[in-house]
Amino acid sequence: MDKKIIYSAVQPSGNLTIGNYLGAIRNWVRMQDEYECFYAIANMHAITVKQDPAELRRRTLELAALYLACGLDAEKCALYVQSHVPQHAELCWVLNSVAYVGEMSRMTQFKDKSQKHAENINMGLMDYPVLMAADILLYQAQCVPVGADQKQHVEIARDLAIRFNNRYGETFAVPEPLILKGGAKICSLQEPTKKMSKSDENPNASIFLTDDRDTVIRKFKRAVTDSGSEISASDEKPGIANLLNIYCAFKGCALADAEHEFEGRGYGEFKLAVGETVADALAPVQREKERIMSDKTYLNDVLKSGADRAFRAARRTLSKVYRKIGFYQGE
Repeated sequence: MDKKIIYSAVQPSGNLTIGNYLGAIRNWVRMQDEYECFYAIANMHAITVKQDPAELRRRTLELAALYLACGLDAEKCALYVQSHVPQHAELCWVLNSVAYVGEMSRMTQFKDKSQKHAENINMGLMDYPVLMAADILLYQAQCVPVGADQKQHVEIARDLAIRFNNRYGETFAVPEPLILKGGAKICSLQEPTKKMSKSDENPNASIFLTDDRDTVIRKFKRAVTDSGSEISASDEKPGIANLLNIYCAFKGCALADAEHEFEGRGYGEFKLAVGETVADALAPVQREKERIMSDKTYLNDVLKSGADRAFRAARRTLSKVYRKIGFYQGE
């Protein structure tokens, strides 16, 4: 029986947080055996906002090394750089012919980024969801693992696939969002009602996968807590509940067990325990990432192999698309 195909990607902009790890990368690792997986480093998406070219190149390699350090297996999945597979841009152009300006301008991300980058409202920002749809549809992905806040982009991919199929005949698999259950939402350490973000301007709000032990523990010591002294995951205690979620996610225990473990103990002791648990979990990942970064030949070989595998799958789909829309491809 053929495995279902999964596609997912992360931009090489900003440092990845423990939220990215717990919500995405750790699940990617688990899915390698169950699905046929295409995992991209989305550098084409990254340039919709201004990037430093040297920094973008460095972050691209570091992100690949981090993926591998977290447990992605280059034998089990296609790990590649988006721009290494030109069919992404080619299919995006074709899908532009069935995408409507109105639906693109209503996308939440376009509106948010237009406000944050008012000096650089470029066409790439508006076209971002079409490129994302091309990413997904290119591999005939049936499933796209996303958080509940990212469902809108999968909906656009579905709409464009259905619209294209209705106009030109059955061409694309219509993808479904795969909302991963059991993954706790990881929130900001400074504003625990907000999701932890790699682009947060407050450096103490997020724990990055590259933070050293002292930094991790210091940030947890400064984490916002709630009034009272009870360590409980109740809705009235968003700060403590967030720390408990983080502790349980890394420790692999249930919330009730963690609440029992810290019953009668102070906030200071609790925050130190959370910090030490996270730092202990990140240390081997960081060591492995540095080892991989020191072997550029291996890293480049992995990315080339992944791009070759992705290229073959992408070429099949694009050839079919070109045939359907009437592009002459030679005899």
